[in-house]
Amino acid sequence: MKRRDFFKQASLASTALFLPKFVSGFNLIDSAVATGKKLVIIQLSGGNDGLNTVVPFRNDIYYKKRTSLAQQKSNLIEITDEIGFHESLIAHSNLYNNGELCVINNVGYPNPNRSHFRATDIWHTGSDANEYLQSGWIGRYLDVTKSKSLDALEVDDSLSLLLKGELTDGIATKNPQLFFRTTHDPYFKNVVSHYDDAHLSEHNLGYLYKTMVTATSSAKYIYETSKTYTTKTSYPKNEFSNQLKQVAQFINSGLQTKVYYTSLGGFDTHANQINKQKRLLKIYDGAMAAFIKDLKAQDTFKDTLVLTFSEFGRRVQQNAANGTDHGTANQVFLIGNQLKKQGFYNPMADLSNLDNNGDLKYDVDFREIYTSVLNNWLEVDAKKVLSKSFTGLNIV
Repeated sequence: MKRRDFFKQASLASTALFLPKFVSGFNLIDSAVATGKKLVIIQLSGGNDGLNTVVPFRNDIYYKKRTSLAQQKSNLIEITDEIGFHESLIAHSNLYNNGELCVINNVGYPNPNRSHFRATDIWHTGSDANEYLQSGWIGRYLDVTKSKSLDALEVDDSLSLLLKGELTDGIATKNPQLFFRTTHDPYFKNVVSHYDDAHLSEHNLGYLYKTMVTATSSAKYIYETSKTYTTKTSYPKNEFSNQLKQVAQFINSGLQTKVYYTSLGGFDTHANQINKQKRLLKIYDGAMAAFIKDLKAQDTFKDTLVLTFSEFGRRVQQNAANGTDHGTANQVFLIGNQLKKQGFYNPMADLSNLDNNGDLKYDVDFREIYTSVLNNWLEVDAKKVLSKSFTGLNIV
């Protein structure tokens, strides 16, 4: 194949993939049914207002700071004598009652950043606020464990920093059938057929060829494995539910993937927050209810841990537009039936002791949660992934 023709056809093929790369490592994939623990990471993108999600309905300061925004006790799902869940979190209240939910309050890090992009990078990489890393903590997990790209999968059209390693990246695909068909496109197949051309090397076109061969292998495996399972669970009709439905199909079909990532956006509620957050939390909760029901029906929930986070919380004081501005600390949800700590891991924030900007003070570093998940769930030395030592929490 001529170099000019290669670039023309490779360009078309890579455009169809919607992916920058599927790095290294597996032309031959073990087709055995996968076993072992699964981690599902969900991001509530935009900065969910944690204080109106898990609500201290007996706290006078809460109501004084949020004269029109505060959630009223009569609308809440009462969890304790002092705390209620947002009315949309019906499934989460059931999980709480079943001992399958752990709420970790006041999660953050020193010198918090209030930029959506930077704060997300910090959570995705596990970095300090003044540290800029080019790899995500799950990507580095792949590196440290010498895992395949297939071991971390994002249900989306492009790969987030979270799943990008220094040596190995995860895979992003929203539709396994489309992914598979793309690799059988005539242009794509024509390019891959020249993989063994003698003039190729790591310094010219060899890397791209290897990338495309890897994509072909992974696409075939993902499609042929995942299609062996068809859910009988009814999911709500929305995009986020479709993403969790796809994750459930991957898990229940026996796909070898260990870590999944997906997100629900729209939580940047600077104005008219009440209705926006209610709608979004209903989408999140409804999708989660169907997802967990689906896993339980196939007995895979016992090996699945779900971690839900948002890149930051909101200010305690409401703004003039009946919304909240970017804040700092927030809660993290852990869902599973192998939790060592059930219910509330720690007390809610002290609203009488805020930082100089009127924000919640953190008392749990988010990397302490990562440390626990890495050490105790994914069974890898967390220090090798995070490059620093953090005290883990007794949660899983």
